[in-house]
Amino acid sequence: MPSRPHLPRPHRHDVLIGLAGLLGGVLMWVMGLHNNPSSFGTPRWVGLITLVTVAAVELLRRSRPLIGLGVGTAALSVDILSGGIGATMLMYTDLVYAAVMYSGPVAARRIPQLCWLLTGLATLVPLTIYNDPLALLSGAFVALLTVTPAWTGSVVRNHREEAQAARLEAERIALLAELDRREAVASERSRMARELHDMVANHLSAIAIHSSAALSLKDPAATDEALGVIRENSVRGLAEMRRLIGLLRGPGETSEPAATSTLGALDTLLEQARANARPGGQDIVLCDERPDGAAPLPAPVELAAYRIVQESLTNALKHAAPGRVDVTLAHRADGPLEVSVISPYGDREGPRAPGSGTGLIGMRERVSLLGGTLDAGPVTRPEGTVWRVRAALPLGDESAQRVP
Repeated sequence: MPSRPHLPRPHRHDVLIGLAGLLGGVLMWVMGLHNNPSSFGTPRWVGLITLVTVAAVELLRRSRPLIGLGVGTAALSVDILSGGIGATMLMYTDLVYAAVMYSGPVAARRIPQLCWLLTGLATLVPLTIYNDPLALLSGAFVALLTVTPAWTGSVVRNHREEAQAARLEAERIALLAELDRREAVASERSRMARELHDMVANHLSAIAIHSSAALSLKDPAATDEALGVIRENSVRGLAEMRRLIGLLRGPGETSEPAATSTLGALDTLLEQARANARPGGQDIVLCDERPDGAAPLPAPVELAAYRIVQESLTNALKHAAPGRVDVTLAHRADGPLEVSVISPYGDREGPRAPGSGTGLIGMRERVSLLGGTLDAGPVTRPEGTVWRVRAALPLGDESAQRVP
């Protein structure tokens, strides 16, 4: 058999309201405090029944407010015929208030309208029948019983709904702020990972290649040279790691400003790359086709160009076959800065360093942030197949303001 719907337990405040109204009504009935004479011979003791009924439905004012209002309206009508008890009428106003407060939105809108309609009828009908201005008091009495509590319930309900909407909006804003914070943290972590890869991968690749050469070669002179390169790259990698840690610290935690990699430091980068490329047999050549006296490049463009050259040389050091590696910088009037690194493509003999696969991804991301283009892959030429990395970095205002 299907179980009957279980009514929730009444709120303790509702129980207190019902008990207080019941005790006060019984006291009024015993003392003979009635609102008006009984009508149509209705006995006074009927008022006790209506009092108990209204006090009982007070327990439903939150869980079943419309049922409580319907039963209370019928009980109040009978109570008026028996002479009327003030406590019954007072509890009825609370039932009207609760019906507006706790019922659905449609009923909450309709109940005040019905109260106004009932008040109008209670005013016009007696005035029409008795043609006496005193009949207007009946309309005022009905308005006091219905319109006043309904209007109060509407005001309180609107305030609560506005407060709830404000709380939901505050929670939504807090959620959006948290999502923005997480996105900013993820973006910053990605940027730091890219910087860490660009700054340290070159040194670690050189260390891996030269250590492999030192282990495979039995020539003491070659071993000493490889160890010297390993030590030099270890020191430089440690210095750049400390510089990155300085970037991550707060403003007052480091006294040494962090240096920014620019194209002015490209010669140092190439000298270091030439030293690291000796075991692989690569010859690195720079061709700077930028005009003399040109305006300074935007800092984000310089940093992106430097990192692209650095990563391309690191990849050449890891994978390129012996031969010439051409690094070209070109900047024509009203055009983008063009960076090109061409290295021999093919199987390489000798020690190699493993790749992580994130170098090209990092370069593409840097170029994309500046609104440029990047091509990387094998290209067939008359002299053979080469691996070419070519980037075009625009110098417009939007690009100059972006930070890769």
